[in-house]
Amino acid sequence: QVHLVESGGGLVQAGGSLRLSCAASGRPFSSYTMGWFRQAPGKEREFVAAISWSGGRTVYEDSVKGRFTISRDNAKNTVYLQMNSLKPEDTAVYYCAADSRLTVLNVKSGEYDYWGQGTQVTVSS
Repeated sequence: QVHLVESGGGLVQAGGSLRLSCAASGRPFSSYTMGWFRQAPGKEREFVAAISWSGGRTVYEDSVKGRFTISRDNAKNTVYLQMNSLKPEDTAVYYCAADSRLTVLNVKSGEYDYWGQGTQVTVSS
């Protein structure tokens, strides 16, 4: 089992940047593919980005490509989401998640085994 805690959310103006962090504890961090998801009010949770256990492979949702970067530091048991050129439509609660399947980068929330509590990101226009 792994415990996940997100941090780094906040209020930012459109065009600004934030870096989210997700610290993991429990089983070895490198045993998991990691993902970021987000959920806006009244909407379903949606995929944002995922990264393989080694950090060598990443995948992004189309609307964040070129603006967001997912990375991980296995020595620090932490995954990051660098968000640049933020838009009001990026406003949501952002969640990190861990997937014990190492062979694929899943984009479906149901494929992830563990979730953090979420951190709010608000982008003002």
